[in-house]
Amino acid sequence: MRSLLTRLRPSYGQKLFLLATLPLLLAVAAISWLVANQSRQLAEREIRALETQLIEAKKAELQNYISIARTAFVNIYGRAAPDDEEAKLAVTQILSSMLYGQDGYFFVFDYDGNNLVSPRQTYLIGKNWRGMTDLNGTEIIDPLIEIARTGGGYHSFDWAKPSTLETARMVTYVVGLQDWQWVVGTGIFIDDVLDSVAAARADVEERVQRTSLYILIITVAALLLVFFSGFVITVRERRLADAKLKALTQRVFDAQEEERGRVARELHDGISQLLVGVRYALDSARRRLKSGDDRGLESLEKGIGHLSGAIQEVRRISRDLRPGVLDDLGLGPALKALTDDFSTRTAISVDFNTVVFRNRLDQDAKIALYRIAQEALTNIERHAGATAVTMDVRGHKKGATLRIADNGCGLPQESERASLGGLGLRNMQERVEQLEGTLRIFSSRSGTVIVAEVPLSHILTPQTEGSDNTRKARA
Repeated sequence: MRSLLTRLRPSYGQKLFLLATLPLLLAVAAISWLVANQSRQLAEREIRALETQLIEAKKAELQNYISIARTAFVNIYGRAAPDDEEAKLAVTQILSSMLYGQDGYFFVFDYDGNNLVSPRQTYLIGKNWRGMTDLNGTEIIDPLIEIARTGGGYHSFDWAKPSTLETARMVTYVVGLQDWQWVVGTGIFIDDVLDSVAAARADVEERVQRTSLYILIITVAALLLVFFSGFVITVRERRLADAKLKALTQRVFDAQEEERGRVARELHDGISQLLVGVRYALDSARRRLKSGDDRGLESLEKGIGHLSGAIQEVRRISRDLRPGVLDDLGLGPALKALTDDFSTRTAISVDFNTVVFRNRLDQDAKIALYRIAQEALTNIERHAGATAVTMDVRGHKKGATLRIADNGCGLPQESERASLGGLGLRNMQERVEQLEGTLRIFSSRSGTVIVAEVPLSHILTPQTEGSDNTRKARA
């Protein structure tokens, strides 16, 4: 217990690093909060000014529309008596015909709340709308009447757009025709203004977050500078680690490209040719059947045979990429199927032996050993020139061992000196190292032996054999 506490106690260098970084972190956090808060307040004032300016421009536009409308009927209204129905009809006709934009129109209510003109929403005409409110509870008609009685003014509420029937914010400007006790007005939707304001606020928030990110990046850079200034001795080791990581990444990319190329060759050389044969056979069968040739059935049978071969080829490629038997039955049956397929395809004799693991080999070890066996057989097929292969996999008190031997020509001497320099051999080595195991290769002119060992930590204990993980880890 005391030794554990000793290991957890920070060293002098770690204390110095914490002492240097904590004040910096607190200062950066305070600066970030102040910058973000001040930026938001300043931007909010600017946005409110912009919103007021845009809405005032909309209001000025409404006044212009009312002025144009009054110019159109001022002569009729000026000469008419308060009960001149003919003049009222003429004015309503003029206002009904004055449409602008996609949603712009003029409306008329009398002081009792009856609608007289509403060209884009005719269902309002002839009905009394006193007491009408929008979805937010804002009164609509009553305030318009009161504003018109006092001469004119603005009123804002939510209203349905005639073009889309979508509810949006609307600003109206009304004037009163006191002789007729009419409310004449028009409105304009300001959802574009509200959208612009919302976009401005979102842009401000994005800039604040970007500034915070820049501050964070600068802070991280400063922390890294402090960190590296205290640990100059480890610079070389870190560079070597980075170089190894880049090399490993490149090897991963190379392995991916090699696998893609292999699959592409499999598809082109196998499935593509089989499918072409199916097509020619079916075309031949169709022509012969149309002409009454009895050989049409023969061509059809040939096409079916080619199609069966294509199906088998697809299954083989799928099995090579991710064998289902590895998950369903375990490592032993998967390797058995792999060696049988290898022997059938290459005519190389394979002697496979295994000892049942009693479902106690974990998933990582199963996949690694299977891929090592797969890579080894691929190398034997391409380079060894062997006629016989033996494969043995078994568990023991130290872990599990996979042994693969062939009677081929062996590895070239330069490959042995390069210590697993080939891409396939490096992949084997890295898979075993990830499991904290070992990989040994013995090569001579009489053949090559590959021995992969995984430690006991990858053998599940008997107490966990009934768990879900054990049931999945079949070997």
